[in-house]
Amino acid sequence: MGNVFKKLSIIFTVTMLVFLAACGTGESTNGEGSKDANGTISAKIGVISYMTGPGAAYGEAITNGLKLALEEINEKGDVKIELVIEDSVGKQEQALSVGQKLMSQDDIVAIIGPTLSTEMNVVGPEADINGIPIMGTSTTAAGIPQIGDYVFRNSIPESLAIPAALEKAVDKYGAKKVAILYGNDDLFTQSGFDTMKAEAENMGLEILTIETFQKGQSDYNAQLTKIKDLQPDLILASALYNEGAVIMDQARKMGIEVPFVGGNGFNSPQVIEIAGEASNGLIVATPWFADKPDEKVKAFVEKYEAAYGHKPDQFAAQAYDALYIYAEALKNAGEADRDALRDALAEIKDLEGILGKISFDEEGDVIMDPTVLIIQDGEFKLFE
Repeated sequence: MGNVFKKLSIIFTVTMLVFLAACGTGESTNGEGSKDANGTISAKIGVISYMTGPGAAYGEAITNGLKLALEEINEKGDVKIELVIEDSVGKQEQALSVGQKLMSQDDIVAIIGPTLSTEMNVVGPEADINGIPIMGTSTTAAGIPQIGDYVFRNSIPESLAIPAALEKAVDKYGAKKVAILYGNDDLFTQSGFDTMKAEAENMGLEILTIETFQKGQSDYNAQLTKIKDLQPDLILASALYNEGAVIMDQARKMGIEVPFVGGNGFNSPQVIEIAGEASNGLIVATPWFADKPDEKVKAFVEKYEAAYGHKPDQFAAQAYDALYIYAEALKNAGEADRDALRDALAEIKDLEGILGKISFDEEGDVIMDPTVLIIQDGEFKLFE
């Protein structure tokens, strides 16, 4: 009798487990459960952005761009996106903490950000392990897409931007001698330096000196005095906008008038705001030009100015396009599922954005041609 009772108990337990498992498939936070009766795909996307701290202008521009795109995408109705925004304060440990928080929520199918390459270096591997697509809109250091299959970026890497800017500057000014100045305590600025040095050597330029600085530094007298005495034709500077603007201001006050060639971190209207006339002569390469004669660009600039009172920079534009990339991938995937979304992202080809035609290579890196700009008369202009 005891054996019969045990067998009946086992059968009952197994039956209940099968029943509960079947019930569990009735609703889903991913996949087809995210479609409504009209076929609209609903998806939550996490955002890790540098919202407070010395680089907050980057995060502000990024979230502004995302909010404009969100409004337009949701109004069209094919996809309904909800953004969950977290502040990284520009620090690795905080970026990782909020990244893990977002990844642990099953209904979040993708992440945009974080802002800095140093942050992506710790968040990207975690996203890849968790199988959640992540897209950097401002992470331009070498090696970012190579972190894993789920890691993408739509920001042009320094390895494309810096050579484009340097080549035009050398051709324009007949430069033969350069000085290099870079932040040695940040992955992004270090990566920019590596590219600058390699490209200068590849072009046969004489590197007169290599000077370093750190985040938050306010006095560059020693570095700039040495550079001035050596009389370079160009100064190559890998810096974020805060330090970069101060460097240019101090350089001009010391009588250094040669052009600067900067990396992506230097490419911000904040440089003009901080340095004023001293920012004239800065040359950068970017996928974004607010005065480009293109209808999509004009419409975006007008909406952005109306909403925020000033022109958008490349960080706002790249974030805006990133959300449209996700929207397109969601439509192509047909469901809000992390794996399906990752595969759909990899298939994006020639998507028309405000930055131009957007595709990804086999590693998840953006394929796009940069535009070279120079600051003249207090504004970015095409560098002819």
